[in-house]
Amino acid sequence: MKLPRAALRQCSRQLRPHQTNWPLQPRLQSAKSTSSIPASSTPCRPSSRTYATTPTVVSAADLEFGQPVYETHPHMLQPGELTPGITAQEYHERRSKLAFALPENGIAILASSELKYRSGAVFFPFRQDSNFLYLTGFSEPDSLAIIQKTGPKPGDYVFHLFCRPKDPRAEQWSGPWSGLQAAEDVFNADFTGDIARVESLLPPILRGASKIYTDITSSTPVTGQLVTTLLSHLHLPPSPLAGLVHSLRAIKSPAEISNMRHAGRISGRALTSAMRRSWSSEKDLESYLNYAFTANGLSGPAYVPVVAGGSRGNMIHYVHNNRLLDQNQMVLVDAGGEYGTYITDITRTWPVNGKFSAAQRDLYQAVLTVQRQMVSLCRENASLSLDQIHRATEAGLREQLTLLGFDLSGGGGGKMDVLFPHHVGHYVGLDVHDTPGYSRGLTLRQGHAVTIEPGVYVPADDERFPEHFRGLAVRIEDSVVVDVDSPLILTTEAVKEVVDIEALRG
Repeated sequence: MKLPRAALRQCSRQLRPHQTNWPLQPRLQSAKSTSSIPASSTPCRPSSRTYATTPTVVSAADLEFGQPVYETHPHMLQPGELTPGITAQEYHERRSKLAFALPENGIAILASSELKYRSGAVFFPFRQDSNFLYLTGFSEPDSLAIIQKTGPKPGDYVFHLFCRPKDPRAEQWSGPWSGLQAAEDVFNADFTGDIARVESLLPPILRGASKIYTDITSSTPVTGQLVTTLLSHLHLPPSPLAGLVHSLRAIKSPAEISNMRHAGRISGRALTSAMRRSWSSEKDLESYLNYAFTANGLSGPAYVPVVAGGSRGNMIHYVHNNRLLDQNQMVLVDAGGEYGTYITDITRTWPVNGKFSAAQRDLYQAVLTVQRQMVSLCRENASLSLDQIHRATEAGLREQLTLLGFDLSGGGGGKMDVLFPHHVGHYVGLDVHDTPGYSRGLTLRQGHAVTIEPGVYVPADDERFPEHFRGLAVRIEDSVVVDVDSPLILTTEAVKEVVDIEALRG
């Protein structure tokens, strides 16, 4: 799967033994890049990889890697994919775009995430740093990625990946990791090295750099102190890297949109299924959704869900989810699943007993009317930003609430801040709040993925608002991809019309 430049042809070769390799130094008989094939050519990938050892040839399917690969997990990955839905070619193109954006002889350095501990020796499941993952597809800790611009054209770059070499004794305890050979042959690094030797490996790479881009600080685990000290000695003050990567991540590729649509489809169906049933507690409802996401092919919940009964829905990020549900109240659920590290964000509000009261229906319909209007604005030819859609949302909610008898005159601004205290949306993708720092004031373009989530939260004890609405909370949220002349709603399987919600229980 060697894709160090633009296009491939299949050819068999046995590579030189690597110093710190598989236990028996297996090597890949792989595709090799060739400059004679145009960049637009479709990459060709061997149907299976084999690793040559001294006495025999070992199939990649018989080896253990630090994450799923096609040969070991054909039920999860298609040929050519490094992570679900995303090919090695796409990862190369991402690195190529970043390198093209760097100045001549510029270098980008990224550190992996580290294993986080819940308490004592109990750790959380590992989640790779999103920028690192976006550019490499490599999902292991103790790793350092370097993208080095080598020329003026797209594809003129070198990719270094420093990580842990194979260690059978350590892997017996912690499970497998990929090692240096896979870093080259599976993840397409041009050069690899033992992360424990990065102190000697890194300086020769950096000495010819004109400018360094990195978000590594002295407190970054494993490599932070080393990298910051080295840059200081070389008189190379670093510039922030996140902004460059986020500008790439903000525009989703067709493969990314497909992953998000799949996550939205399964998540939406899970929420609709939950609406069909009667729930006695927030925890039971949360547990069902988490199960439904995983049982239907997602990797699990994308974030800690909000399952808020009654007036608890007024707490925007209520995640205790440990109270009983009142059959005469509504429940606000903000939950979504993850697929291939891509997520969708959904909120639905519905009556616990399956039928809206008059006040619940009126407030819900007001929010839904505005939500539908704002979703329709998520198109490139509307020439609007998320901030502008937010201001339109405030105006729309003000109009709808006034029709319901809310007095928003005089100090109306302050009242609206109480009733609608958050922004209407945010970017979504590898993270729930994707590409942090990427401005919501930028005009939406084709490929942007955003949430649209107006809400009205009426305090239970605020006499400024009509009594029959006090304590009610409604939020309706969909994940949406911007197209030229229409939005693509990723979460449409989660029903939201009053008549559809009530029809679910007959």
